[in-house]
Amino acid sequence: MSKFWSSIVHELTPYIPGEQPKISNLIKLNTNENPYGPSPKVLAALQAEVADSLRLYPDPASDRVREAVANFYDVASNQVFVGNGSDEVLAHVFNALLKHEAPILFPDITYSFYPVYCGLYGIAYETVPLGPEFEIQVEDYMRPNGGIIFPNPNAPTGRLLALADIERLLKANQESVIVVDEAYIDFGGESAASLVQHYPNLLVTHTLSKARSLAGLRVGFAIGQAPLIEALNRVKDSFNSYPLDRFAISGAVAALEDKAYFEETRHKVMATRESLVAEMQALGFTVLPSAANFIFARHAERSGAELAALLRERNIIVRHFSKPARISEFLRITIGTNDQSSALIQALREILND
Repeated sequence: MSKFWSSIVHELTPYIPGEQPKISNLIKLNTNENPYGPSPKVLAALQAEVADSLRLYPDPASDRVREAVANFYDVASNQVFVGNGSDEVLAHVFNALLKHEAPILFPDITYSFYPVYCGLYGIAYETVPLGPEFEIQVEDYMRPNGGIIFPNPNAPTGRLLALADIERLLKANQESVIVVDEAYIDFGGESAASLVQHYPNLLVTHTLSKARSLAGLRVGFAIGQAPLIEALNRVKDSFNSYPLDRFAISGAVAALEDKAYFEETRHKVMATRESLVAEMQALGFTVLPSAANFIFARHAERSGAELAALLRERNIIVRHFSKPARISEFLRITIGTNDQSSALIQALREILND
């Protein structure tokens, strides 16, 4: 059937999402989902949407979500764009703001969807090597470019770039857009949204999948000055005018408004992360500094692939990246509950003592 494909389809190398295995009694630590469920207020809001109103289209502008985001980050609602998960938001960002003659820049070890978007939209790009400790080195981005994008904290490393460094990057690249992908920022960093008012070339993207436990609902957003948001809306309305359904709109608003639950659960994740890091270091693991809801770790004597396979035999799933070679010995491990972390440590003790 490939004879019916458009020419671009033959050239694409699609993104491979984290495995979603259908195994009972599984400890799933491979896709950075939140171990705690959504706020009870979210569930109540979703139940309230089960009504005759489902026969009607949702608000195409998702104004309630935009206002909730604006209130949370202290920005204007016309500085907020929303979409069907941050992946859709990022897709529109690549198409609307990063497609220029000069190549865009992003780290060589980062979110692997970035080169996929470049292939889909025909965007030239160059990867910038991370430093010796897997850190983003701002000086390496001080060169001509068609835009810059990176996650903060970076994925899969979990390393955080300070706001002062982001501001240096913005000042040095005033003729191109800087996109800061903050999917994990709530687990240990400070959002760059506070800089939006001062830098017209800054766009911050975010998701409700991680810190607000709504990976199954698909809500993402971007914050930037109005001209950047207008560009995203033009692309969105040329693609899908209704990216958020009624459930997503109501659930997102409830999640953003329940600040107490947000603070409680994110701090639980951070506390578990710190205790897990200490226990893994005691087992001989090197763990990169993480400001995310996952850690990136390697053992001096056992390979990443071997450890991932042996953990799977014990019904514990973690993420292993075979490429690039520089990270092939690492495991990316999502932070679960305290009980899940204890089970992981016990399994690793057994494996390492075998």
